[in-house]
Amino acid sequence: MDGGAGMDQGVEKLREWIGESGRIVFFGGAGVSTESGIPDFRSENGIFAAIKRFGSPPEVLLSHEFFMEHPDTFYQYYKTMLLYPKAEPNPAHLALARLERQGKLTAVITQNIDGLHQRAGSRNVLELHGSVNRNRCMRCGCAFTLDELLAQEGVPKCACGGLIKPDVVLYGEELDEDVMAEAVAAIRRADLMIVGGTSLVVYPAAGLVRYFRGKALVLINLGETPMDQYAQLVLHAPIGETLGQCV
Repeated sequence: MDGGAGMDQGVEKLREWIGESGRIVFFGGAGVSTESGIPDFRSENGIFAAIKRFGSPPEVLLSHEFFMEHPDTFYQYYKTMLLYPKAEPNPAHLALARLERQGKLTAVITQNIDGLHQRAGSRNVLELHGSVNRNRCMRCGCAFTLDELLAQEGVPKCACGGLIKPDVVLYGEELDEDVMAEAVAAIRRADLMIVGGTSLVVYPAAGLVRYFRGKALVLINLGETPMDQYAQLVLHAPIGETLGQCV
């Protein structure tokens, strides 16, 4: 459902379902953060930029193997094209935080690593792919903030000499089993699931939608997704604008 009166009716329906629901789960992807000015590195532009500047696609540059073998190039790419410390939460982040304060939203499940949901005020955030705000020495385990990592030029090192690794899930690494289990449990308990800003093609995260057994599945995304046919409501619209009208 998109465009004109259809969109207005869809937003009104979503607003009604939110009002009736007491256990809402939100599952979001890169489209939530693009409205804060953080580009999607998996987009056509992101892939082209990575290849043009660093000679490889993101899947190579952000792999565990590449990180271990070429930490200098990894960090050049990571610092210049994935970190946006000045980005601010947008209406989508703020609307979800309001829903949580109202006692309606039980969890935010995100594929993003920027921490903007927490900055907006959300507390129960399940980060499937980790966070740029957590970094740890691979030798001694010492923790570092994003500011501390950015303060170092070149490859960040711990005082012990160990390599500092961002707490983000690189290609070739497994998702955190505990986080995935929490996400599955939250989805199974939900009566309303809102999916926004994701094309639902990155697995295993995209498969989480199949655990939903509640009343209504709502998809909000600019483009079509493989799950559109299973949703009770599909809105092809910006996630921030849409949620901002409903909460």
